[in-house]
Amino acid sequence: MFDTLDAVRDDFTRRIESAATDRHLPMHLAVLSTRDADARVLVLRAFDRDSWTLRFHTDVRSPKCDIIAQHPGVGVLLYDRSAKVQLRIRGEARVETDGPVADAAWEQSTNFARRCYLGDGPGTLAAQMTSGLPPQFEGIEPTDEQLIPARPNFAIIQVEMREIDWFFLSHAGHRRAQFARQGEGWEGRWVAP
Repeated sequence: MFDTLDAVRDDFTRRIESAATDRHLPMHLAVLSTRDADARVLVLRAFDRDSWTLRFHTDVRSPKCDIIAQHPGVGVLLYDRSAKVQLRIRGEARVETDGPVADAAWEQSTNFARRCYLGDGPGTLAAQMTSGLPPQFEGIEPTDEQLIPARPNFAIIQVEMREIDWFFLSHAGHRRAQFARQGEGWEGRWVAP
């Protein structure tokens, strides 16, 4: 099944492409780790195969945005339990609030999703359990006009992939390969699991 490095590269490429577009796949939810050793689950929104870039959405007021600005090196973990495949990705992240990619990401989002950026910033202290949303938007989809104040809080995180560690669990014996970006392509090698 995975007997060549080309087959492994095809496998991880296909998995990432599919996960970015199919919310039902396990790898659609990724774990992003920043320099401060903090990890959080984010939705994989897009994958650009030409630039080997992953895209996530975030609130620009989130502490992770400041961490990434200071230390852009990040890790991304994708795991598919049923397929027994784990991808550990290292890359360089950047936060974008403006520009064609961020604008398109905002436009492609639903108003229900955009409402998350209307409320308090992530980590804001609260006297009681809260969604952080203004009360008038709890369970309600705002109008385009009501969402105008939300747009400045919206950002994307672009992660340019530099290294991939592919791991396959198997009763016959686990398999592992590592890949590093070399120009436009990837250079791979087998390693012991």
